[in-house]
Amino acid sequence: MPIIGIDHVQLAMPAGGEERARSFYRDALGLPETPKPPALAGRGGCWFESDRVKIHLGVDAAFHAATRAHPGLLVTGLAQIVDRCRRQGIEVHADAALEGYDRVFVADPFGNRLELMERKLAQSE
Repeated sequence: MPIIGIDHVQLAMPAGGEERARSFYRDALGLPETPKPPALAGRGGCWFESDRVKIHLGVDAAFHAATRAHPGLLVTGLAQIVDRCRRQGIEVHADAALEGYDRVFVADPFGNRLELMERKLAQSE
């Protein structure tokens, strides 16, 4: 049975962090929030989804941030995202160059690490 794709990425957050999650994922990263299904809404957390990306934040009573493991998110307009993050006081960290990409690392309000990657245009484009 082959794996054909990833439906979503689930990250943990502490209870009561929904507004901080919205400020980061929706406002800084620009990922729209989508309502959780009624059967799951009572658990807390929130979901952020576009046509191509789904990040779900779930409440974990024993929350511990993922400070090394991380999703690598392809973006467009990396400079604008970095600017929005910095205006919100979010630290942005560069890392070693990766051929074909501009990339940075940020942490969500709970300390979960995310890599933001934008493909570089070829010189002839």
